[in-house]
Amino acid sequence: MRWLVGLKQLQELGILGMNCRNIDFIGRYNRRSLYQLVDDKLRTKELAKRHGIPMPRLLFTLKEQHRVKHIGNLLESMSEFVIKPCKGSGGKGILVIGGREGEFFVKSSGAKLTLQDIQRHMSNILAGLHSLAGTPDTVMIEERIELDGRFEGYSYQGIPDLRVIVFQGYPVMAMLRLATRDSDGKANLHQGAVGVGLDLATGQCLNAVQRTLPLQRHPDTGKAFTDIEVPNWRELLVLTSRCYEMTGLGYLGTDIILDRQRGPLLLELNARPGLSIQVACGFGLLPRLRRVESLRKKHACAEDRVAYALSVLGAMNGKHATEMAP
Repeated sequence: MRWLVGLKQLQELGILGMNCRNIDFIGRYNRRSLYQLVDDKLRTKELAKRHGIPMPRLLFTLKEQHRVKHIGNLLESMSEFVIKPCKGSGGKGILVIGGREGEFFVKSSGAKLTLQDIQRHMSNILAGLHSLAGTPDTVMIEERIELDGRFEGYSYQGIPDLRVIVFQGYPVMAMLRLATRDSDGKANLHQGAVGVGLDLATGQCLNAVQRTLPLQRHPDTGKAFTDIEVPNWRELLVLTSRCYEMTGLGYLGTDIILDRQRGPLLLELNARPGLSIQVACGFGLLPRLRRVESLRKKHACAEDRVAYALSVLGAMNGKHATEMAP
């Protein structure tokens, strides 16, 4: 009986489960032939460049193991950079270097690494340790993003990022992911980052959780979440909406980062976005997805889709589609 009550409550909240997500949305709206556009971060960068969507600058790549022993020459004049696996997911294999102290490379968490540590990390990436299928991979070295001053104190030794779920080109749900001491300065919820659910209509804080437990303040900095309001919200959502035309994927997770100088940048895309965004927001995705599905005529351009999301979907916080006016 306890299980049945729990299931009923989940249905009342409009929670999207994994089976429904996989069959009704990923399986129906994402052609497998398009996955490579987002699973390979280099291909995503090339695609974004053609569509005029800004991303962090790529400094160089590394594809062969024999080049690892010479990497010190390339890094000699670099004090800040980010190392990523080209085919990684969930933040695995990402290494953020925030400075140099003599011969040491200093992580965003303050930990010091030697050149040999960097080489070992790169070699593991090339061997496929962090790739989606465990296949050989490519090392990407990107510029390090500068924290937008308006988010000072909201993230611990790391840069916050935004996850926006886009369905058929409509932004349907959003959250801010904030790094913590537990997450080692990375903005990944399963590693202990804080998820802040955002009001789709305004970009303001609705709710915050860490490992499903509610929070009012950042566990490391003490900063209150109630004052969070993402700047240039409409423009940011237009950027996420444009990723629908860019990839052709109908159900998409878009990750955005806010740079102090350049503004919103597309960090990466995900054809199989997770479901924890619903925990961060405090209600389910399903009513909003069904509402978009029910549209007899979809809006043709990103600006119109965002306008609909702000005015209609943004009013559905915790409400079923049937409770809303058509």
